[in-house]
Amino acid sequence: MDIKSIIDKIILHKKQPNLRYCLKEKTEVFANTLFYTLFDIDTPVEENLKKLEILFDELTNLACWEVEKPCSELWKKYVSKLPNILEKLNLDAEATVNCDPASLSVEEVYMAYPGFYAIAIYRLAHELYIDGFPLVPRLMTEYAHRQTGVDINPGATIGESFHIDHGTGVVIGETAIIKDHVKIYQGVTLGGLYVAKNLQKTKRHPTIESNVTIYANATILGGETVVGENSIIGGNAWITSSVPANSKVFHTPEIKIKTQPHVS
Repeated sequence: MDIKSIIDKIILHKKQPNLRYCLKEKTEVFANTLFYTLFDIDTPVEENLKKLEILFDELTNLACWEVEKPCSELWKKYVSKLPNILEKLNLDAEATVNCDPASLSVEEVYMAYPGFYAIAIYRLAHELYIDGFPLVPRLMTEYAHRQTGVDINPGATIGESFHIDHGTGVVIGETAIIKDHVKIYQGVTLGGLYVAKNLQKTKRHPTIESNVTIYANATILGGETVVGENSIIGGNAWITSSVPANSKVFHTPEIKIKTQPHVS
């Protein structure tokens, strides 16, 4: 096969007319610029907001494939929400300082805690998601996922003072609802009990009420599953039905230790 035939066949099979990877790259720049604008003390807010508006305009041009949708009107609405998002993120950072005895300062949380970074990008993405602009938020949270190992779908609903400790392997599904003052540890999954395309419009992921702690590698599944307030879910627990308020749920493994007899 000559080179022209190869080129023609590749072009023939490139079937996605809107698939432009520069959208992914520009979204990552947008997410980082947002993060610096909100937190870095040396970053000028007014100047960066102008940069962000330009970046956002580029994103809407790339991501708004249906021209009748007024994506260009989103920026003013979105930027007005940034002070409230920052206020919530400060509460998240304070929750981490208060929860984790290893944290040395709130500055350390902002700069070094993957859980906080994932929450920050989620909160910044979520407001765009609820305004009906889904692709860019999804790219934002996937960027945070790649950076931190924490996978939070931008459609999830998360209350105030949320803390993720360590973070690696955490998965929070699109229709999960997490109330206030919730703490989760590495490897926790808030997932769907069933996987089928016809469930796309239904609540597939659990609800976690306020003041709940979920320890490492616990799995909580199902849209009708509710973990009641003030409950503790132990590590490695597998939960597919609701848990009453003020409960403690533990998985008890059977551990056997075999030793070889002493050989002289």
